Amino acid sequence: MLQRTEGIVLRSNPYGEADLIVTYLTRDHGIIKVFAKSPRKVKSRFGSSLEPLTCAQIAYWGKEDAALPRLTQADITHAYSSLRESLNCFLKVSELVEMTLHFVPERDRNRNVFPLLLQTLSLMEAGCADPLIPLFYKLKLLEIAGFLPGLQSCGRCGAEGDAFHLSHGTVLCGKCCSDEGLVSRLSPGVRTFFSSLLKWEVTKLNRLKPAEGVMRELSAIIDEHAQYVTEKNLRTKTFRTG
Repeated sequence: MLQRTEGIVLRSNPYGEADLIVTYLTRDHGIIKVFAKSPRKVKSRFGSSLEPLTCAQIAYWGKEDAALPRLTQADITHAYSSLRESLNCFLKVSELVEMTLHFVPERDRNRNVFPLLLQTLSLMEAGCADPLIPLFYKLKLLEIAGFLPGLQSCGRCGAEGDAFHLSHGTVLCGKCCSDEGLVSRLSPGVRTFFSSLLKWEVTKLNRLKPAEGVMRELSAIIDEHAQYVTEKNLRTKTFRTG
């Protein structure tokens, strides 16, 4: 069965002497892995279409439930080459790719992640130095995946609170949680910014000018929460900050 869709290369792994296993985030079928025959040879018909972050119209052949269908076509629609040419930009985007792989199950057909990543790559291509872009992506990804932390009010009774309990993934008031555990005290600015940011469209992020301290605080909370949920460190982030 031949399938056609649009996909973004998340990563590729060598297989044998000249083949690749390519992981795509696709518009219609979520995350899929495909087998690419001989793309590492000099005269490969795939050319540069299997480079990381490349967006292409792809076709692959295999049974609907095949674990590893064969890639037959990949026509580049946007290469995002500038994001690969800058090490700093590539590491920032790789962090988002890694988080996507952690939170989106293979073949989950949720169609919201693909346009989110596509728009994010376009914004980062125009200015990858803006820390608001990757933060927004992480928030929206967590929201889509159903793991968005609760930072606005107590997750049990809805009362006001500023104590974010990592083990619960939400703010809890004193009445609802007597066990402190690992707690982060949220500033009012972070809670307000968090609520506001979720309502914005990705294409209008350049209108927001949050305080640097608020950005750092919210970013730290989101990264800690994501790490706790997945029980995995973001290796790319460790490399960037190490």
